[in-house]
Amino acid sequence: MRLIEDTELMVRLREGDDLALKLIYKKYWTQLYTSAYNILHDQHACEDIIQDLFINLWNKREQIEIKASLKSYLFASVRYEVFRQVRHGSVREDIFENIQDRFQTPSEYGNIEHRELLSYVNSIVNNLSEKCKVVYKLSREEQLSHKEIASKLDISSKTVENHLNKALRQLRTSLGLW
Repeated sequence: MRLIEDTELMVRLREGDDLALKLIYKKYWTQLYTSAYNILHDQHACEDIIQDLFINLWNKREQIEIKASLKSYLFASVRYEVFRQVRHGSVREDIFENIQDRFQTPSEYGNIEHRELLSYVNSIVNNLSEKCKVVYKLSREEQLSHKEIASKLDISSKTVENHLNKALRQLRTSLGLW
């Protein structure tokens, strides 16, 4: 059997071909699971994340617009859900040990995809309004708290929160996560 390209798989998926979903699942499941597990260290949570991703991929197949590559889209979706679970406290506290190192070191599977996704995210951030971009970078790159950013920029914490929400909403929309 010949190897089917991701673009063809997505065309077939949009047309309702469940075999295309199975092929995408088979092609990426292990890499996506490993990516999530490297952060969460929770087998059941990672399996749930991947299962939900593929259910959503099927359910939203006609609306999904992938701007980078299918692989980057899938990895970004997993990463977003991992972040969401961490943010909402849905995971064990011990995952926070060395978490920064795990986010900074892409797995062997994701080196190229990581760079591609990072480049795409940076282009989205660079298109934000100047104040929104500054707030986002201070939060994500310098890891300043809302209060520290507010103090540094002489704005309210609520304004910082609004800028971050706007930036994250733009990222989610651009990455096809909404």
